[in-house]
Amino acid sequence: MSGPTCRACGAQLETTFADLGSTPLANSYLTAEQLARPEPRYPLHARVCDRCLLVQVEAAVAPEEIFSDYAYFSSYSESWVAHARHFAEGARALLDLGPSSSVVEVASNDGYLLQHFVAAGVPVLGVEPAANVAEAARARGVPTETGFFGAGTAEALDLQADLLVANNVLAHVPDLNDFVDGIRIALKPQGVVSIEVPHLLRLIEGTQFDTIYHEHFSYFSVLAARHALAGRGIVVFDVEPLPTHGGSVRIWGCRAEADREPTERMEAVLEQERAAGLDRLDTYERFPERVEERRRDVVEFFADARDAGLKVAGYGAAAKGNTFLNFCGLTSVDVPFVCDLSPHKQGLFLPGSHIPVLPPDALDDAQPDRIVLLAWNLADEIVAQLARVRKWGARFVTTMPAVRDLG
Repeated sequence: MSGPTCRACGAQLETTFADLGSTPLANSYLTAEQLARPEPRYPLHARVCDRCLLVQVEAAVAPEEIFSDYAYFSSYSESWVAHARHFAEGARALLDLGPSSSVVEVASNDGYLLQHFVAAGVPVLGVEPAANVAEAARARGVPTETGFFGAGTAEALDLQADLLVANNVLAHVPDLNDFVDGIRIALKPQGVVSIEVPHLLRLIEGTQFDTIYHEHFSYFSVLAARHALAGRGIVVFDVEPLPTHGGSVRIWGCRAEADREPTERMEAVLEQERAAGLDRLDTYERFPERVEERRRDVVEFFADARDAGLKVAGYGAAAKGNTFLNFCGLTSVDVPFVCDLSPHKQGLFLPGSHIPVLPPDALDDAQPDRIVLLAWNLADEIVAQLARVRKWGARFVTTMPAVRDLG
């Protein structure tokens, strides 16, 4: 047989979870000069493994093409920095981390999290593949190595971590087994790893198809994550549900020989997944029709807005927004511009839709009637930041878990 195989267990991939057509890379923002050139598109087809139930997309391009010069800087989200600070404070207390400890974060971005350990006098090291982002971390005083993490990197850096943090990166690695091997090598015998991933349970419940894009290679239930980690010698012993990214989980693991007892909290999450059918293939087989139904609702909303003569703008030049716009066939005719707080995205154009990205004050000039929150996972933060738009009667609209007027 030929065709894609599971990156965790090697089984043939035969069952479609969501086929979103051919799209550009979600974080490949364009300059004005690039608009006239052909834009590469790649199949965005998520499949589920019949054997281990890991949802995944094929690696369309090499990771170096996606992550070596990256447009996402974590510190531009106030709520995400606050989330990181809360985690750092809790982890220090839970694991009794101090000056003789070692904290390593892989895909450490601009130092948004490790800065809190540095401030508390805990030795840290970040490993970040994007050179431009790693430089921002070093400027913040966070020691950072530039490179992709895996078994070779862990050995070369001789990592010995009491705590290894992997926030929103496990989904981004095409060679999943090598990455998990790296985690095992990097941990001290009694060290622990904390892994945060968007929760597949919430993706399915909310029909969050826009969280599927080429840079996200895998989509994890705890059932699938536990299987993938155990296959490389990492045992999951605790799971924390989180509200981030539309619903995530923090998975705590250790080397198998560390012999930690599983928590009741983990067992409760696993039972939730089984009750939702995440241990059965037919649950995944029904998802494509729900995605099509959501697309019809979105297209209807924008058609109604045009018919009513409403001015619409977008907010949040997020990767998920690019999947949303491209799958629904929306362009600058539907959304004339999108605003984003990050200066690294302002002045560029969204991939595929070619919608311009402008600073937030563009809203004051245009005074749109509706502001569609493409970064809907940050809805509370954005609505609070943009309270001024209500002066001219603008209303916020979110698209997940349904097209909904937030007022």
